[in-house]
Amino acid sequence: MSSSGGSYFPTTLPIGTIGDLLAGCTSMLEAEGLPEPEREAREIVAAVLDVPKFWAAANTVADASPQVARAVIRAAMKRASGAPLAYAVGRASFRHLTLQVDERVLIPRVETELLVERVLERATATTRAIADIGTGSGAIALSLAFEGEFARVFATDISLDAIDVAAANAQSLAKSLKSPVHFRHGSLLAPLADEKLDAIVCNPPYVSFAEIEDLPADVRDWEPALALLCPQDGLSVTRSLVGQAPQVLSSGGFLALEVDARRAGTVAEMIAVDERYAEIEVLLDLTGRERFVFARRV
Repeated sequence: MSSSGGSYFPTTLPIGTIGDLLAGCTSMLEAEGLPEPEREAREIVAAVLDVPKFWAAANTVADASPQVARAVIRAAMKRASGAPLAYAVGRASFRHLTLQVDERVLIPRVETELLVERVLERATATTRAIADIGTGSGAIALSLAFEGEFARVFATDISLDAIDVAAANAQSLAKSLKSPVHFRHGSLLAPLADEKLDAIVCNPPYVSFAEIEDLPADVRDWEPALALLCPQDGLSVTRSLVGQAPQVLSSGGFLALEVDARRAGTVAEMIAVDERYAEIEVLLDLTGRERFVFARRV
């Protein structure tokens, strides 16, 4: 971490107002060369206060307690050290939810919000049991449980740390979830071997080891490698899931994958050669890239 933050934002002096916090936070982030220091300062203050993002800018004369000031300083220092903003404030927005996140889990992406939407569009009254494989923070599973009405939503992850984060998010959202969520620890579908599922959703790791240096520093240096990196060609996890899914998918059930836009065609071809699948679709994200692959169990 750069030591410049101390000179711009002294941690031992009282800070009187929200405006003071915004100014100090902006100065610290600007000194570290971050591209949007004012916006990020507003987001940090809003996250600490648990208020809408616009609130801080509209209430600059409001008093800031010492506790709030210390929390803002800690978050600003973490962001100035290079941490992604979501890790600095400890939370991320995903569709209609605000989730706790830290270095134990991948930060939910905007593209994945569209994956959830496409799954909800395809879910019917017969889609009773649905599973999110590699749940991370629980973003997919909890969004499905919040927006859809299913008999059971399963969420699995090979990382116990991720299960802990997702379970904490589920607990904080418990009163607003329409569907029960069940967490299982283990690799891919192994924890669900005795279940029968109507849909399987997964955003697997798909960055090959050879591509790690191409990642932005705040991704490469901060987000969990287990959730990002995949051996061989970046498709080994996807390949395993495609092979396992028909064993637990009901006839007519579907598999929904988020994939590397460069490899969507390859994934579709991988599924097409498996006679247990039909109705293979490649869907676009909001930028027009091939981002999702869906297939139905025969």
